[in-house]
Amino acid sequence: MASSLHSNNTQICPNPTALNGGSAADGNSQISKKPRLYADPPPLFTPSDIMSEFSHHDPAVARINNGSFGCCPSSVLSAQNQLQLQWLRQPDNFYFNQLQPKIIQSRTIIKDIINADHVDEVSIVDNATTAAAIVLQQIAWGFAEGKFCRGDAAVMLHYAYGAVKKSVEAYVTRAGGYVIEVPLPFPVSSADEIVKEFRQALRRGKQNGRKVRLAVIDHVTSMPTVVIPVKELVTICREEGVDQVFVDAAHGIGCVDVDMKQIGADFYTSNLHKWFFCPPSVAFLYCKKSTNNSDLHHPVVSHEYGNGLAIESAWIGTRDYSSYLVVPKVLEFINRFEGGIEGIKKRNHEYVVEMGQMLVKAWGTRLGCPPEMCSSMVMVGLPACLGISSDHDALELRTCLRDKFGVEVPIYYGPPKYGEEGGVVTGYARISYQVYNKVEDYYKFRDAINQLVDNAFTCASLPIS
Repeated sequence: MASSLHSNNTQICPNPTALNGGSAADGNSQISKKPRLYADPPPLFTPSDIMSEFSHHDPAVARINNGSFGCCPSSVLSAQNQLQLQWLRQPDNFYFNQLQPKIIQSRTIIKDIINADHVDEVSIVDNATTAAAIVLQQIAWGFAEGKFCRGDAAVMLHYAYGAVKKSVEAYVTRAGGYVIEVPLPFPVSSADEIVKEFRQALRRGKQNGRKVRLAVIDHVTSMPTVVIPVKELVTICREEGVDQVFVDAAHGIGCVDVDMKQIGADFYTSNLHKWFFCPPSVAFLYCKKSTNNSDLHHPVVSHEYGNGLAIESAWIGTRDYSSYLVVPKVLEFINRFEGGIEGIKKRNHEYVVEMGQMLVKAWGTRLGCPPEMCSSMVMVGLPACLGISSDHDALELRTCLRDKFGVEVPIYYGPPKYGEEGGVVTGYARISYQVYNKVEDYYKFRDAINQLVDNAFTCASLPIS
């Protein structure tokens, strides 16, 4: 069962390329190219070590929602606290002599992990929403300065993250762009369904002589969660003449394969606090060096404006930059698991699928997509008799599970398709699996839903708030 994640394993220790700014371009496996910070492998974590690292989590809650806010181990929090104290003890010395070298160290580690060509392609920002604003701001200026024609298109997925959709509205629609949403089926049966819809959306975008200036593609959609075939979609964008491709991978690093050369996008962002164990909040934005990105600027303008996005982002005024600086400590933590981040990612995927299949078997439902389209998260169909008939129902059921059963899990409402009648699954739970999770967390969720079903509960009985 899933608890075997914490069994004794052998350490695979990657090559030490990060701190020297080198690029591991030999023919070794991807794991062997990852950076390390020590000469000898550290001892692997035991189950009790992992429990200790996450002992600050509420023991009364089955926390199967790592996807929303991530997690940070105690050793990394301690390192962050030391950095905060160093700043407070002598901020001038920290600012002039330590801050920028430490940020470059973090950027270099990220560069090697994501297989970018150069550290200058990697900027560190506070979250993926800020990264999206940086890219979309450039598109807005393209319209404002007459580089683009009014009505030129931007394409994004219907299941794009809500904040990114709002950013597209604020920057692109307001500037005169025409936004096309790619309709995606859910539940989804294969990646081919997504590819087909995406091709059709791009062709709609090019109607009447329009040009598609930007495609915004999720790597892992949030709700409902599905792994998107990004490499295929980026290739299609190149074939169809899309100017620029931005991959929003808030759930990317530590959750799915992240390789800039293989993916081939112009821009790629991922949070580091969701699946990479950094404290909130921190993300990276990759900007392909061959892309004309001289107009990329941080939306908060400070003294470094005009010195390149990576430099601008490394100082946007006095604030706490400690979450940017702990990447080396996070790497040290990760490398105490077999296979490092690759091993963690593989096991998390296997266990979340196993737990999802256990739950749908218990409830007689189905997963929202095939296992190969799951990451470290999976959509699990809930019993139809719960009567989930709106987004409000989904939110209230989530609150009920938290308050009455100590289960933290997001609930998604998917309206029935045309012609479907009673008994159709309209509610799905998005379960996550991270290294601190135990099989008992998922049994607790299963038992809570079973109790609601046994008590003839329906969402219609929930109080109207």
